[in-house]
Parts: sequence; structure tokens; C-alpha cells
Amino acid sequence: MSAADLPDELWARVLELGAASSALGFRDLCCLAIASRRLGRLSVHPTLWSELLSRDFPSQSTSSSSTSQPQQQLHPKSLYKTKFERHKVRMAEARRRAVFEAEARVLASRRRLAELEGSIREEGDKMKTAAQELDNLERVRRASVALNVWQPQVVRGRQKQLVQQCTVPVDSRLSDLNMELKVCKQQIATYKNSYSKEKHKLNDYEEALQRAKYHPLQDSYASGLVNEPRAKRKKLK
Repeated sequence: MSAADLPDELWARVLELGAASSALGFRDLCCLAIASRRLGRLSVHPTLWSELLSRDFPSQSTSSSSTSQPQQQLHPKSLYKTKFERHKVRMAEARRRAVFEAEARVLASRRRLAELEGSIREEGDKMKTAAQELDNLERVRRASVALNVWQPQVVRGRQKQLVQQCTVPVDSRLSDLNMELKVCKQQIATYKNSYSKEKHKLNDYEEALQRAKYHPLQDSYASGLVNEPRAKRKKLK
């Protein structure tokens, strides 16, 4: 006896057990539907699709009892297809929201990095200016000390002119500049530390964005319902 000799009742019972045990999914029934006329007729039995409907859409199937009368008269396969298409739309919208949120995090992190880079440059410019002024005041201080000892008239004239050009108290200004340099170095170190942490965050955000954008099976039934990996995608007919 071959499989073709089995009665329809036995084939129907096999399909019912497969659907009840989650061994058969909607893809399997769609494949059976195009395998032969006999299997195509058996695979559209309302009992099978009602079982898949209650299994794959449990939260929606429980509320289907309160739907309108025309919807209750729909074939379970048609109802399954309607819910399946709605689910695909919802999942596509959820993916788009996830991509938008990931892109927003990436943009915010890049703006933060640009702000930190600007702060580092600003503090660097302040430190260069303070260091240059400190170097000039150090020369003035050395020149004022050198005026107390004997020197050639030409050298003495240059140092006296350098001292006269300085209009601020040298010692107090030197102390202020040393403190300013110390504060600038601390600020730059803080900014660089924040920059390094933000850079790591940006890398994580960019990886998350790539994962959110990567959907090799966008049209498959693989998100939250039935985990049925297949080499090819099947559509309900």
C-alpha cells in the first residue's frame, strides 16, 4: 500500500496532529497545497487553519469571538492571512521605529563628540596662550634680576626696555598663569576621558543601528510567532 492509497480521513488526521503539535506551520500547509490536488484540498480544511490561528495569534484569537458577524463567516485561512499581513505591517513599523531611534542615538553621540572636540581645541588654545605669556613673563623676570648685576651697556639696555614694557606685576601674574595652565590640563584630561567614553558609545550605537537595519528575511514569519526557518519564503495564497 502506498501513501496515495490512504483515505482522506487518515490524511486529514495526520495534518490535524501535525498542526496541533506545532510540527506543521503555515508554510508547510502552503507547500502541501501545491504538492497535489488531493493535499491541496485537505490543506485548506478549516480545522487546520483554526488551530494555526489560535496557536500563532493567541491574543487576537481570544478576542475574535466579539467580532462582527461578517468576519466570523470568513474562512480561517483568510482570517489567518489578514492577521498575518497586519502583523507584518506592525513589525515593519516597529523595525522603522527601532532604526529611527538608533539613528537618533548615533546623531546625538556624534554631536556630543563634536562638542568635546571643540572644547578640547578651545582649552588647547587657552593653554598655548597662557604658556606663551608665561614664557614672556619669565624672560621679564630674568631680565629684572639681571639688572641688579653688572652687564654690558647694550645688553643692559635691552633688558631694561623689556622690563619697562611689562605693565603687570610679574610674580602675581606668574602664579595666575601657572594655575591657569594646571586648570587647562585638567580640563583637557577630563574632556579626553569623556571623548573616549563617548567614542565607545558611538561604536555601540553604530553597531546597534547596523543590526536594526539588517533584515535578511523581512517578509518571513519569524518575529515572535513561529520559529520556522526555511531556505525560501512562502506566501499565503
